Amino acid sequence: MTKRMIVVAGNIGAGKTSLTERLGARLGWQSAFESVADNPYLPDFYADMRSWSFHLQVFFLGHRAQQYLDLAATPQPAILDRSIYEDAFIFARALHHLGNLSERDFVSYRRIFDLVVNHLPPPDLLIYLKAPVAVLVQRIQRRGRAIESGISADYLQLLDTFYDEWLQTFDACPVLTIRSDDLDFVHQSQHLELVVQRIQDKLAGREELILPSG
Repeated sequence: MTKRMIVVAGNIGAGKTSLTERLGARLGWQSAFESVADNPYLPDFYADMRSWSFHLQVFFLGHRAQQYLDLAATPQPAILDRSIYEDAFIFARALHHLGNLSERDFVSYRRIFDLVVNHLPPPDLLIYLKAPVAVLVQRIQRRGRAIESGISADYLQLLDTFYDEWLQTFDACPVLTIRSDDLDFVHQSQHLELVVQRIQDKLAGREELILPSG
């Protein structure tokens, strides 16, 4: 079996965890997910974002780098829920933009991030799940997580803008963009198979297929 490393990126509510779980099961790949329950900084961060943003971002950076290296060292293909790149280009940037991460801390964080990422092997593919902000809001409200109760449409729109800008220059690996509002890979097996086919085509260098809507 050829070793593959795939990362799944996308805004909050885009369907990253659901797709990662199902692709891992469908393809027999190792799956890895974000550290939330065992994150020691999240409670402090949500109580005082300005004081704890730098600590939280450094924790996520170390966690994702170690997770990535552990999976890269195994012979089995792997798929990761959220990429390490998003920490810097999306979420740390948003914290800085909103005034919760100072210029000094942002510059220090980016220096550490660049050093870490430059020593990681690049993934084979980045899957970018994209959906309209209105759809993201509906999904976030539907799943009803207390930790996400303060997420606004304006914040999601800001993140969406940052994703578009980041992916215009991202060149660490090929990118496969999938509109997740057009697909129900949780309940429709044929939609999951379409995603699998697109991944296989992209990894093989074949021309991308166009997914039907609905």
